[in-house]
Order: sequence, then C-alpha cells, then structure tokens
Amino acid sequence: MATAKATTEAKKPAAKKTAVAKPKAAAAKDATKKSVVAKKTTAEKKPAAPKKSAAKAPKIGAEERYRMTEVAAYFMAERHGFAGNPVDYWTAAEAQVSKLLGKK
Repeated sequence: MATAKATTEAKKPAAKKTAVAKPKAAAAKDATKKSVVAKKTTAEKKPAAPKKSAAKAPKIGAEERYRMTEVAAYFMAERHGFAGNPVDYWTAAEAQVSKLLGKK
C-alpha cells in the first residue's frame, strides 16, 4: 500500500513558483494601464454629441389624450366637491393637458 501512495504523489504536477508569476502579473498590469490611458485619450478627442431638445412634445394618440383629459377633469371636480358644472371642469382639463403636451 505504501507504494501506491508514492506513485500517485509522483503523478501530481509540481506547484508553480510564485516568484515566476509576479513579473508576468506586473507586465499585465502595465499593459492594462496603458490600454486604459489610451481609451481615455481617444474618448476625449471625440466631439460631443448634439443634445436632443427637451421641448419636443411626446406623440400621444387621441384616445390617450382623451383619457388624460378625463382624469384631469375628474380630479378637478373632486377638489371642488363635484359642485361645479362638468363642462367647465372638462374645458379646464383640456387646457391643462394641452399645456402639458405643448400644444395650443
């Protein structure tokens, strides 16, 4: 039985020395730093992309616009205790939605 252990230990590869791996790791770190620096300099040279204007109104369909007006009119009426004229609430809600969407 003693000979079986000796043969299995002999088949195992020898452990790598860490002193050999350190210079390779240092070289890899230097290469990584150079590539990061190169990436930063190329990114700085690119012109800035034109900014999209935030003033553009979103494209909303007629049904969605109707629902927005409906909800706004309901909440206006609720704030006033449902005491006013529904047409007045609807008109005010349409104006509010038009202003929100940027359409006059």
